[in-house]
Amino acid sequence: MKIDFYLILGIIIALILVLGILIYFFQHRFFFQPEKLPPDFKFAYDNLKAEEKTVEPEAGAQINYLHFQVDDPKGVVIYLKGNTKSIKGWGKFAIDFTRLNYEVIMMDYRGFGKSTGKRTVEAMKRDTQYIYDLVKEKYTEDKITVYGRSLGSGFAARLAAKNNPRLLILTSPLYSLLRTIHRYLPFMPAKPFLRYNIPTFHYLKNVRCPIKIIHGSDDRLVPLNTAVDLSEINPKLTRLYVILRAGHIDIHQFEEYHRVMEEIFEERKVFIDHGKTSMGQNHRK
Repeated sequence: MKIDFYLILGIIIALILVLGILIYFFQHRFFFQPEKLPPDFKFAYDNLKAEEKTVEPEAGAQINYLHFQVDDPKGVVIYLKGNTKSIKGWGKFAIDFTRLNYEVIMMDYRGFGKSTGKRTVEAMKRDTQYIYDLVKEKYTEDKITVYGRSLGSGFAARLAAKNNPRLLILTSPLYSLLRTIHRYLPFMPAKPFLRYNIPTFHYLKNVRCPIKIIHGSDDRLVPLNTAVDLSEINPKLTRLYVILRAGHIDIHQFEEYHRVMEEIFEERKVFIDHGKTSMGQNHRK
């Protein structure tokens, strides 16, 4: 029995180590799925005025971003996107804010689009802060909204915790990348092997501005209970909007999502048809 026990234990430890090594070396492919763009690529969007800019936050790194402009803006939204593609495709979502008369700053992370440089979590934190500081040169913080979608939610929450924006909006947010791994490998002690971790939950504890969380009821990639848990971290400042039938990647296709945006930015109560949507209501366990 002892031989069998130690044999089984050895196999388990070996499997954990193998999985750990795979997680360590390949997690960047799981978490980041970039689209690279040639230097001469030209951005163009219907009904949107966008100016392309590139900055060098530190030696060896260039961050490419788009500045979507409007006449007589009410403020600006720093948009931190998800983990796929580039701002080439994400740029169309700027209309969610420009139609409400807010300018939008949307950046590509390192290795995405035209942005370059070694990608690490610490480097991405510095890059997002660098962009925030650039925005502060034109706007006072009471005019700045930080928006994060999916993977971008962690960086957005960190910016809100480290600075003093007017508002933080998280759409389909992650609790942390560690929790994401545990969802797929529940028995795996992944923390020692994790090079990328963005603990949205940790940053929310120190956010001092209003927090708006938007999540689809049918999100199978990041379940709704994730947003519920996040909404309970800083409850006095947080409001959770649930978009019925919406998933992770299609939430913007629901009219309720855009009505929520109007409510958030125009600070007016949206009529709620309870037969169609539960948005605009606090959600608690």
